[in-house]
Amino acid sequence: MTTEEATAYAPEQPARLGWAQHVPEVYKAMVRLDAAARQGLDPKLLELVKIRASQLNHCAFCLDMHTKDALAAGESVQRIIQLGAWEESKHFYTEKELAALELTEAVTVLTDGFVTDEVYDHAAKHFEEPELAQLIAAITVINAWNRFAVTCRMVPGHYEAGQHR
Repeated sequence: MTTEEATAYAPEQPARLGWAQHVPEVYKAMVRLDAAARQGLDPKLLELVKIRASQLNHCAFCLDMHTKDALAAGESVQRIIQLGAWEESKHFYTEKELAALELTEAVTVLTDGFVTDEVYDHAAKHFEEPELAQLIAAITVINAWNRFAVTCRMVPGHYEAGQHR
């Protein structure tokens, strides 16, 4: 095996389906829903939530997008890297961010049960009701985007920060 063969990347898999082209009204509605859900939320907090949900859902396309958008919003590389183990690296995040991450996990991984009173109450201590409602909406929307992207195998790596704003 040559050095070139040993360091060659795996081939990029093509998308399964360009769903947005086939259901443009659904795509446009999702874009509007996404814009409405992000209103009033801190952009860096929003990107942390989107990255964490995308990690849990194994959505490479959304991880590519939201890590780039987080960096463009001024988020640090270190905090983005630590998201995969946020429970062991809580000192990188504020109490409000931790409450948002905990709620993100509970809403995203509903197969583990449901959003407990403890998780909800912890988030409610850090967010006023209107902001909490926005956060829940943002978590729900990123989970919907993840499901479209994972199912249709949208290809990561080509997104440029701010491209979909």
